[in-house]
Amino acid sequence: MRALLPLLLLICIPAPALAQPRALGAFGSWATFRDAGRCYAITQPYQSSGGPNGQPFAAVGAWPGRGSQLHIRLSREKRPGSAILLRVDGRLFQLVGGGRDAWAPDGRADAEIQAAMRTGVDLAVETRAADGLLVRDQYRLRGAATAMDAAAIACARR
Repeated sequence: MRALLPLLLLICIPAPALAQPRALGAFGSWATFRDAGRCYAITQPYQSSGGPNGQPFAAVGAWPGRGSQLHIRLSREKRPGSAILLRVDGRLFQLVGGGRDAWAPDGRADAEIQAAMRTGVDLAVETRAADGLLVRDQYRLRGAATAMDAAAIACARR
């Protein structure tokens, strides 16, 4: 939980009191929150290429009646036209996105990535930054399945 403190502060401090996320639990290196319209499991990278804007994350959001979706915030803005590759252990997936954000290209790929995350050990995201440097953010998946389940259950109750 201590490693998640900077992320918790980033999420909670700027928001108005009514919109502040409510913490639902910490699971390994992942945490689960609920806010006004969604629930989500989120983590920070244990290793990152870093950048001036910082605060990269991997999250799986759940919305009542709409299912869930993976969202990756990159540590640096990606170069236009560069592929975004996500690797869960030995499985490779291509993401779509722009700026500092990336998602699965469709629902089927999203479901495959989330299934791999449930049984995987490590997740890495790579692309080229706007300045040409390699962006590589690495995450631990310990606790991801439990955090994703907690988010889905919390939003199913709404």
